[in-house]
Amino acid sequence: MKQQGIFGDGKTVVIVMLFFAGIINYLDRSALSIAAPFIQADIHLTSTQLGIIFSSFSVGYAIFNFLGGMASDKFGAKLTLFVAMTVWSLFSGAMVLVVGFASLIIVRIVFGMAEGPLSSTINKMVNNWFPADKRASVVGLANSGTPLGGAIAGPIVGYIALSYGWKYSFIAIMIIGFIWAIVWFKVVKEKPKNTEIEEPIANLELAAAEVNHSLGLSYYLKQTTVLFTAFAFFAYNYILFFFLTWFPSYLVEARGMDVKDMSIVTVIPWILGFLGLALSGIVSDFIYKRFLSKGVLFSRKVVLVTCLFLAAVSIGCAGIVTTTVSAVALVAASVFFLYLTGAIYWAIINDVVESKYVGSVGGFMHFLANTAGIIGPTLTGYLVDQTGTFSAAFLLAGGLAVIASLSVIKFVKPIVHKELA
Repeated sequence: MKQQGIFGDGKTVVIVMLFFAGIINYLDRSALSIAAPFIQADIHLTSTQLGIIFSSFSVGYAIFNFLGGMASDKFGAKLTLFVAMTVWSLFSGAMVLVVGFASLIIVRIVFGMAEGPLSSTINKMVNNWFPADKRASVVGLANSGTPLGGAIAGPIVGYIALSYGWKYSFIAIMIIGFIWAIVWFKVVKEKPKNTEIEEPIANLELAAAEVNHSLGLSYYLKQTTVLFTAFAFFAYNYILFFFLTWFPSYLVEARGMDVKDMSIVTVIPWILGFLGLALSGIVSDFIYKRFLSKGVLFSRKVVLVTCLFLAAVSIGCAGIVTTTVSAVALVAASVFFLYLTGAIYWAIINDVVESKYVGSVGGFMHFLANTAGIIGPTLTGYLVDQTGTFSAAFLLAGGLAVIASLSVIKFVKPIVHKELA
């Protein structure tokens, strides 16, 4: 018996739990940017120092994207995500212990390390539970919780920070993470029982080759399709981390908003991001089914190239407009188009990589992509200090994504699998 649908037979529980994991992940991650004006004032940080703190998260995060993916292949996605959620919740709460610049960096690095395995373990769990022609849709639905986490972070953290102090907000989200971890460990299974997953890798060229021998992890890590998918994901993350880390401060510093109004305005792009991410895999799978003869990568590339380009143009224009309304609208449009590509990077890995290496290769791609989180926030802080405005940072983010979207057209192709003796 083969699974055909997205819901039922235990799959609904998997999707719902992964969805809430994404909400908690971005609630935790966004909390620092919302609380940044308070923290910056308390610890007396410059914009460059604040940028370094934003980037410190990604030092640990990027490394454990890869290591977390390998762990999900070796120890299972269920256990890996349980440990990750527990540790990152603990270090979210550890924010109450910071006393200065150095201690804040240490806490954020370890926090990033713990959050690193999330996306690759989601991808591995989807690969375990769902047939090939449903995976992009499920990855999109499962990950669509992340922008909702960003959306609720503003009102929750902003309200608690204004009413009780910023440290109490981190205690609250720590408790939420612990509750999720307990439920996940008790109710979710690593794989469905007594059910065969339809496992043709959706790359038609690979399926036709009927390769019966493992190609090895290193083979995939050297493929241009993997590397340039990672580059496109890097551009995606550069814009995302720019928005995730600096947008609240931009609204306060450059647009003169108070913290209360800023906390509400930041919800708008996140809501559009939720819609984009929820639709991303569905759109890609729809195009795939309608243009089956063109191969699966055609559907992935149509969505990726078009939407990443539109996100680039939107974020670039946001840096040169003169009104707050137009800037917020363009950032919201950029986040929407950006998240329309959100499931595609993972879908490509699912399409062209053997199942037993999906976690590791996906984690490797995610590692490369998230070096953007190390570079981008610090570079943005430096540009703001040097120029006194955010315009150059907006234009840089947009220009990088234009280059990445065009490179996908040329370099992301079906992997040619050599015959092995």
